[in-house]
Amino acid sequence: MALAFDEFGRPFIILKEQEQKTRLRGIDAQKANIAAGRAVARILRSSLGPKGMDKMLQGPDGDVTITNDGATILEQMDVDNQIAKLMVELSRSQDYEIGDGTTGVVVMAGALLEQAEHLLERGIHPIRIAEGYEMASRVAVENLEHIAQKFDYDANNFEPLVQTCMTTLSSKIVNRCKRSLAEIAVKAVLAVADLERRDVNLDMIKVDGKVGGKLEDTELIYGIVVDKDMSHPQMPKKIEDANIAILTCPFEPPKPKTKHKVDIDTVEKFETLRKQEQKYFDDMVQKCKDVGATLVICQWGFDDEANHLLMHRNLPAVRWVGGVELELIAIATGGRIVPRFQELTPEKLGKAGLVREKSFGTTKDRMLYIEHCANSRAVTIFIRGGNKMMIEETKRSIHDALCVARNLIRSNSIVYGGGAAEIACSLAVDAAADKYPGVEQYAIRAFAEALDSVPMALAENSGLQPIETLSAVKSQQIKENIPFYGIDCNDVGTNDMREQNVFETLIGKQQQILLATQVVKMILKIDDVISPSEY
Repeated sequence: MALAFDEFGRPFIILKEQEQKTRLRGIDAQKANIAAGRAVARILRSSLGPKGMDKMLQGPDGDVTITNDGATILEQMDVDNQIAKLMVELSRSQDYEIGDGTTGVVVMAGALLEQAEHLLERGIHPIRIAEGYEMASRVAVENLEHIAQKFDYDANNFEPLVQTCMTTLSSKIVNRCKRSLAEIAVKAVLAVADLERRDVNLDMIKVDGKVGGKLEDTELIYGIVVDKDMSHPQMPKKIEDANIAILTCPFEPPKPKTKHKVDIDTVEKFETLRKQEQKYFDDMVQKCKDVGATLVICQWGFDDEANHLLMHRNLPAVRWVGGVELELIAIATGGRIVPRFQELTPEKLGKAGLVREKSFGTTKDRMLYIEHCANSRAVTIFIRGGNKMMIEETKRSIHDALCVARNLIRSNSIVYGGGAAEIACSLAVDAAADKYPGVEQYAIRAFAEALDSVPMALAENSGLQPIETLSAVKSQQIKENIPFYGIDCNDVGTNDMREQNVFETLIGKQQQILLATQVVKMILKIDDVISPSEY
């Protein structure tokens, strides 16, 4: 590369072998884009299903993540290709909207791209392929509604919710504890759900973890867990029927906002200043005692003198509590966050049946449990595990289970998993292709073949013969006209997903098909790749 100047003194760059550099256009650009999308899908394909493999991702600073969650894998991959970035965003969209199915949606998109490549080689125009895919996706979504089943649940009978969450957790590292974790997730969602409005605010569920203990020690706390301890070691570790003052004002004298200087030249002046400061602390503590507070939770810190005074006045206190945690404590206890001591009144105190400090193992790690709150619509899932990686992966798995339970409360329709829904949709789309006389019917049949890629990947990852297994299940569905037969990944001995209790949410499956189709249509319509230097 060399820099030169024209006759007007304007600089321009001369590139070596410039005549050999070609810009991708037309069919070549489309094939390159399809190859990039398929490369991303190929990475995730082996992570699909209960027997899917995990990926180890090493960050730039040496942090290691082990996961089989599609959204997490793609989020942490360093992707440069713009088409591959579309696949990353596809997985992220599924995660934001549904919370589950992030691997399946990318595998589905990869299969659609693969089929589109075969059609392009046969000379079919990409616009006609995109239109055929759109028609096929509508048929598949309608068929899902046709085969879906509704179930009834309430706060006491939530077994169908647990079974669906167990299906989600069965493909995670934590699958040995899937029953207990699914129950915890469902109970947490039901605790914060408004069943009349069919609405769930997941912000009310705090997921926290501490290294140590077994995964089986994970528990659901109807209250809040704060990673803090009492500000003084001699303060009581257990408070029953606590009245909690939630403060965002510091336990210290106010500081002038302008520059100031205090000249102290005699002992008397120093003594006066000390007494004034002590009186200020004394008034603050007395104000808390007067309104009936038995515990103070403060967003800011306070110095040793205030801490000593609080301990002597028998007023336990917790300092440096984060803003988000303060809000959750206020919601759970029914208290109000107080910004100034002058505004503190008995009505603004939060109520909790029990506040206790709990220590873990032989370490000095302590956490504060605020339980039996006045308003139990804020809960904490407290995870234990052998190492940090295990806790992080459990948090991701619990998040997926919480999202599935939330989706079921919003819409209580389910389809059967194990590839059963995809095979049923594939048969429906294939049958619908005959109704379309144009070139689109080739794309519709290709869509049906792409739907088969999900059960085929499940069979492959489970160590089964993929084509043989898929053919057997497909023929069984056609023969008995029952859309509940899927891949027996766990080698139970039956292909009936009703007996295996393998459920998936209807809206999650519909979203997978619609999102994958949208992204593939976008990729097919790109016929020129222009780099910034070519503008």
